[in-house]
Amino acid sequence: MSNPIIINPKHIAIIMDGNGRWAKAKGLPRAFGHKKGMDCVRLTVEACSEKNIEALTLFAFSTENWNRPEEEVGYLMKLFLIMMKSEAQKLNKNNVKLRVIGDRNRFSDKLKKAMLDAESLTKNNTGLSLNIAANYGGRMDITKATKVLCRRVAKGELNPENITEEILQAELALSDLPEPDLLIRTGGEKRVSNFLLWQLAYAEYYLIDSYWPDFDKQMLDKAIISFSLRQRRFGKIL
Repeated sequence: MSNPIIINPKHIAIIMDGNGRWAKAKGLPRAFGHKKGMDCVRLTVEACSEKNIEALTLFAFSTENWNRPEEEVGYLMKLFLIMMKSEAQKLNKNNVKLRVIGDRNRFSDKLKKAMLDAESLTKNNTGLSLNIAANYGGRMDITKATKVLCRRVAKGELNPENITEEILQAELALSDLPEPDLLIRTGGEKRVSNFLLWQLAYAEYYLIDSYWPDFDKQMLDKAIISFSLRQRRFGKIL
């Protein structure tokens, strides 16, 4: 029996869940889980680049994550800063284009500058588009897009009757990329957690019980194989 032909998704989105639970299960502080999770981010970016995946979007910090303990949030902000400063050169060398999506207003000036510097350094790269969702929420994304259209209507630039899905989608994050066709979530949870609510409308879901710090290339391969074997109908009858 011949092996099935593997069709890679164009755009993979990942909810990286379980860092804290991974650390707790090992009797370690939650910070250790977040640090180990960064290693898995590097590995996953490398693997997607090798597979010529067009885009990878990682849910790093949601709009709701500010409700976590102040110490943990502070540590995560430090990790973001370290990642932006230490990884930008490597991403650029590997032709990866980095973008951060979400509301940056609550981040420190130092972190905002590091994000801008990393984006500027890699903006002309033509390989993997790496999108980090930080202080991001799907509802916030749709709300911001709606406000843009409302302002255009108020100025007389747009007739409300002419608003289409395409016009709204053009104002959303990642509108220049193909919509995610594969969503991977680690940590055993079975929900989307306010991540890319519009963009994931027809994504295939692949849920993993393992925590994010245990995610490896073999798990990524299994997710892609599962995606490749699915029949995607988009509401149609094939």
